[in-house]
Amino acid sequence: MGKFLTSRNEDYSQWYNELVTKAGLAEPSAVRGCMVIKPYGYAIWEKMQRALDQMFKDTGHVNAYFPLLIPKSFFSKEADHVEGFAKECAVVTHYRLKNAPDGGGVIVDPEAKLEEEYIIRPTSETIIWNTYKNWIQSYRDLPILCNQWANVMRWEMRTRMFLRTAEFLWQEGHTAHATREEALVEANKMVRVYSDFAEKWMAVPVIMGNKSESERFAGALETFTIEALMQDGKALQAGTSHFLGQNFAKAFDVMFTDQTGNRDYVWATSWGVSTRLMGALIMAHSDDNGLVLPPKLAPIQVVIVPIYRSAEGLQQITAKVEGIVEALKAKGISVKYDDRDTQKPGWKFADYELKGVPVRLAIGERDLQNDTVEVARRDTLTKETVAVAGIEEYVAQLLENIQQNIYKKALDFRNSKITKVDSYDEFKELLETKTGFFLCHWDGTSETEERIKAETKATIRCIPFDSPEEEGKCMVTGKPSHRRVLIAKAY
Repeated sequence: MGKFLTSRNEDYSQWYNELVTKAGLAEPSAVRGCMVIKPYGYAIWEKMQRALDQMFKDTGHVNAYFPLLIPKSFFSKEADHVEGFAKECAVVTHYRLKNAPDGGGVIVDPEAKLEEEYIIRPTSETIIWNTYKNWIQSYRDLPILCNQWANVMRWEMRTRMFLRTAEFLWQEGHTAHATREEALVEANKMVRVYSDFAEKWMAVPVIMGNKSESERFAGALETFTIEALMQDGKALQAGTSHFLGQNFAKAFDVMFTDQTGNRDYVWATSWGVSTRLMGALIMAHSDDNGLVLPPKLAPIQVVIVPIYRSAEGLQQITAKVEGIVEALKAKGISVKYDDRDTQKPGWKFADYELKGVPVRLAIGERDLQNDTVEVARRDTLTKETVAVAGIEEYVAQLLENIQQNIYKKALDFRNSKITKVDSYDEFKELLETKTGFFLCHWDGTSETEERIKAETKATIRCIPFDSPEEEGKCMVTGKPSHRRVLIAKAY
């Protein structure tokens, strides 16, 4: 089945679109710009959710839920915020339909116009901070550490499944603090949570850093990001955490009394990751045969395929497999035994390869005699014969090795694609020949940043946290620069 995928080298975009649909992750929907996430794709997202949700709870956060519809007037209260999202907003203007007088179906009832329109949430800062106004009176009510799992709508014209759709799933954390320092610590903490998740669960290496002023979230004073590199050499913003200062507290008049009796505005953060992480997972690891999933996020970690000539042979294999399945499940390994008689073993092998199942066990009648099983690993496409005795320990260790190997492969690729560049001419040339991440000096001005973007379509992805102080000159203007920034073409 994998042979029906377009090669990555031939057309990376086409390869991605085909893989999403053929692996059963998602498909286009009847609603323009939106997708249907299919059960296998949603199972991966559920594993991401569970891991992230536990990480949030381990850092003291709790889940809540806020309305999908936001009064339009709320967006007028924070100028930068409304400017950042105005062009992406879907607006609800009426509250009722009726049958058309000519019998031609239903129409919007013109008599049912809302007094104030509602915006389908593009993000929830406004509705949440209007709510926090009722929750916060004194320092005793702080901090508030809330997260919500939700869907949002941003009216996108050019869409690609998981990477950019009009409606998508995400989580958004919204926290309130008594001091600037506490809020900054929170924003930094959460971008590091995202980094840990990306590297330890998704096996995707990321670079953490500050966004430039023009790339910050609308209404934020600081935006921290994790940037990943895909196999085509383009960057992907995989998660962001924002220090919002007191902007939203002032917009919604959220004040508290401190321990000295003084009144002050609350300090805020927000942070989020979305189903875009699914796109990162696909593009960072997969190959021309299909998905390559890190075991920690694979819905099925091990699949067992019987190879038999007769019903009696299948019965004997099934009896043996029952013990293997029980032993693997006892180790916390998710396993599927595929004894369907509607498909041949070769078809099943190709299908599970396409779906990225990390480990495949094949057991035939000769294996029964030898008390062995054939083990194939998806990341390297290698096979070996292993004794059934102790198979659960062997597979558990193999899954750990696969997780580490997938990360190392992605890390080695990413590191090979980081280039220091001091000349603007060289930078433009390398963008066409090498791609990847470029560490360059920048004079810190929005004018130079905009020029780079206009002339090369590359953007400043972040100012890396670990970028050392280094005296240099901006590659474009020659003006002094004290630190290199990360630049790349991006999704």
